[in-house]
Amino acid sequence: MGKPTGFKEYQRQSTPERDPLERTKDWNDYKLPMDEQEAKEQGARCMDCGIPTCHMGTDISGMTSGCPVYHLIPEWNDLVYQGQWKQALEREHRMNNFPEFTGMACPAPCEGACVLGINEPPVAIRSIERSIIEKGFDEGWVKPEPPTIRTEKLVAVVGSGPAGLAAAAQLNKAGHNVTVYERSDRIGGLLTYGIPEMKLPYKVVERRINILEKEGINFVTNTEIGKDYPVSELRDDFDAVILCGGATKHRDLKIDGRELKGVHFAMEFLHANTKSLLDSNLQDENYISAKGKDVIVIGGGDTGTDCLATSIRHGCKSLTQFDYHEKKPSERQEDENPWPQWPVIHRVEYGHKESEAVLGKDPRAYTVLTKKFVGDGNGHVKEVHTIDVEQYIDEKGNRIKKELPGTEKVWPAQLVLLAIGFTGPEQELIKEMGLKTDQRTNIKADYGQYKTSVDGVFAAGDMRRGQSLIVWAINEGREAARECDRYLMGTTQLP
Repeated sequence: MGKPTGFKEYQRQSTPERDPLERTKDWNDYKLPMDEQEAKEQGARCMDCGIPTCHMGTDISGMTSGCPVYHLIPEWNDLVYQGQWKQALEREHRMNNFPEFTGMACPAPCEGACVLGINEPPVAIRSIERSIIEKGFDEGWVKPEPPTIRTEKLVAVVGSGPAGLAAAAQLNKAGHNVTVYERSDRIGGLLTYGIPEMKLPYKVVERRINILEKEGINFVTNTEIGKDYPVSELRDDFDAVILCGGATKHRDLKIDGRELKGVHFAMEFLHANTKSLLDSNLQDENYISAKGKDVIVIGGGDTGTDCLATSIRHGCKSLTQFDYHEKKPSERQEDENPWPQWPVIHRVEYGHKESEAVLGKDPRAYTVLTKKFVGDGNGHVKEVHTIDVEQYIDEKGNRIKKELPGTEKVWPAQLVLLAIGFTGPEQELIKEMGLKTDQRTNIKADYGQYKTSVDGVFAAGDMRRGQSLIVWAINEGREAARECDRYLMGTTQLP
């Protein structure tokens, strides 16, 4: 596993980034390729830890620790250090169909569980992962590998996000005839329309889709099951169905003024921007523009950060991101957040860096509770009213919020973006198919089995587990494919 003394000799270096001032002038990838020698040195830092925890994904205290697809991380770190890139690519693909997606857009829970991270900066696993797959494409090692034998089984995959693509890829490897249905005009789900172009360029998604098509997968866009394609016909036409539609029901903020124009869900903003960008380089103006506006982003997560970066590129006047929680510490608090839990620390992400570079400050405001939106008299938002809050745990273990009188504030805003997550999958298709749901309205299907209450219908990804990570979606898509293959054939060779 790497070089035994590598972590003593080399400091952590992650994928380099373009200058924040320069990159906000375009929509290109904000990161730069890692130098090959640098990647080898970073692989050398993998410290022969004996019992690696980076590659075993699990939930600890409600957070993911380690890699859910069980990536063979120590193996490909060592292979990169040894300069054996093609073998590293084979190990990478063995557990993950799409390392380019996770290498660019996964929050890297593997790094949070890295043993070196106990007392040193962890191994730059995600950066090495991306370096391997990009070298694989550059060298022509990544190419279509259609199955040599086809079964007569027909499988429909509903949804083309990471779970759907992973399920389709695995079932196709098993020789089944797979059709993927996507209601949008492009394949990729939230990979395409939920993650901005500068963070995960569509050409990266399209590159993989082209390979999957050449391997024999049939992709059908602009088709919503239950509307454009009746459920009864789907069940008649296919031997099995895997539902991978995601958790796309927005969590709303039901306060006074919510109906005002200019208050949007984050995904409305991001989806429209990416579609217009891909369709016309924004020339059709079919997007929600932040240009010249005071923008408030409500929500402190990754989607909120994507809204920051997009608004900066539009040329917003001001930018503020409300975080309901306190500012996190700069280092892991061992008494409350011990290793190998995901480190709950203050992070400065790409959108924060860009906001500071362009507008002169970090955009975040902490412990802020939004009380109401106020209009301009013409039905459009002009102000956001807030109050600061204090949070504490009571004697029963309940998290309590307390508003602090005297901290009321009025913020100018002509655009408000709600980035506070999702509450579960949309229910129309679920009800039409007669599927049982759990208490959180997700499709009821046991993890590891993925069988729904209807024979021949499986569910995977966010539609089954709720809002989660790309890497969990890939994990579930692969495993659901395995169980679907077992259902169709009585046995399976899929992992």
